[in-house]
Amino acid sequence: MNGIERVSSTTCFGGQQQRFKHASSVLNCDMFFSVFVPPQVSQGERLPVLYWLSGLTCTDENFVTKAGAQRTAAELGIIIVAPDTSPRGKDVADDENYDLGQGAGFYLNATQPPWNKHYKMYDYIVEELPALIQANFHVKPKSAIAGHSMGGHGALVIGLSHMQQFTSISAFAPIVNPSNCPWGIKAFNTYLGDNQSNWEQYDACKMLKQQGSFLQIPIKIDQGLEDDFLQNQRLTRPFEEQAKKINYPAQISYFPGYDHSYFFIASYIDAHLRFHHQYLTKQ
Repeated sequence: MNGIERVSSTTCFGGQQQRFKHASSVLNCDMFFSVFVPPQVSQGERLPVLYWLSGLTCTDENFVTKAGAQRTAAELGIIIVAPDTSPRGKDVADDENYDLGQGAGFYLNATQPPWNKHYKMYDYIVEELPALIQANFHVKPKSAIAGHSMGGHGALVIGLSHMQQFTSISAFAPIVNPSNCPWGIKAFNTYLGDNQSNWEQYDACKMLKQQGSFLQIPIKIDQGLEDDFLQNQRLTRPFEEQAKKINYPAQISYFPGYDHSYFFIASYIDAHLRFHHQYLTKQ
């Protein structure tokens, strides 16, 4: 393989759940990512890709072991690529708190030292990782993006910034207004500095307001009403309010009884895959 090393491969629903390692020139460290390759690839088919961005404290392995997405991905013929959530390694800046440093990259390009040496997750997701996938897998040009919590923030921000690259966006319990919630304020101050004008490019609510009628990408968001972070981290609802203000038809649903965990994701991941499939296969 070109530029990547396969470290594991397991048969799953007729396809292969694989894990890879590579030296990232963008992040200046070794990185892991996981890929589910559906069985149609062995028959010579080129398939579309869904990029899944995970949340705080997660690695590339949380989604592939907990969400149960492989069955429907195999049925629909969707390759799922799950990157890690941050750069890692002994030389990579870190913090003792779970919501900063390794495991908490926030899918942005850090500008403040020492973080700016490694924390370029935005460029990694938009440029380096897709190039590796295109070079090493039997994929179509079309791709979609999805995520959970911090990863939902990443999916929204990256998808809204690159509507020619991604056909659709979905998220579970996303951080939608990081400029105005404890997780986001802490991360943005640390990674980007205290000039809040530099934060706006990574805030989905502000992007939605700025782009207005220029938006042309389908968005689906699911939110559990028993989510402990719904209120204090201002998940989902500010985005819904802004979408209504500009009359943008985002598909936003609330689910009684569900929390912030992967039990929620596993319950509704099939609907997200089918949502993306209709756009990934649209002529």
